[in-house]
Amino acid sequence: MRRKLQNRNIRKIFKRGASYSVTLPIELVKELKWREKQKVVVKKRGDGLVIVDWEE
Repeated sequence: MRRKLQNRNIRKIFKRGASYSVTLPIELVKELKWREKQKVVVKKRGDGLVIVDWEE
């Protein structure tokens, strides 16, 4: 089932064991050239989160 264009970036939070997960839109992952098992950094900013590529 395809999502409507305006709802494509709306995601649900899932609980997996003691952690939570959110899926990312494939279009954004491809645009950022991210890949499976890539490390990212999650930062709290104001009332939201920012996800950026992890740099050694």
